[in-house]
Amino acid sequence: MGQLNPYLSLKGNCREAMEFYKDCLGGKLTLMTVGESPMAADMPKEKHNNILHSVLQNDGFMLMACDAMGPIQPVQGNTVALCLSCKTQNELEECFSKLSVGGKVITPLTKEFFGTLGYVVDKFGFPWMCEMHDENMKM
Repeated sequence: MGQLNPYLSLKGNCREAMEFYKDCLGGKLTLMTVGESPMAADMPKEKHNNILHSVLQNDGFMLMACDAMGPIQPVQGNTVALCLSCKTQNELEECFSKLSVGGKVITPLTKEFFGTLGYVVDKFGFPWMCEMHDENMKM
């Protein structure tokens, strides 16, 4: 089985929040802006400084976050998702399928530049990001 981590969605202040958490918790912080990503050409220029993905990693934990830009805007109650990082495509598809039963698929499993990602809200109302990174992608 893969690894389960919290994933925060912020309203444009992801960099500030993750730097704060780094100061509080230590660890290595990695940030990728929209403008630094392969999707930059498809996004409006005013979004290029937004954080597409960030990771704060230390012994024993990983915290991930982004500036929300998708169909669901952050409001208190939907700003944290459970991010399930799977090791194989089969594991990813099986977990996503099972979590979808009785819930609502927000984004089906989709191949992205970094790997495969899908977003589902389970039947209990909890949001899940199910993903598998391309092993060649550095982040």
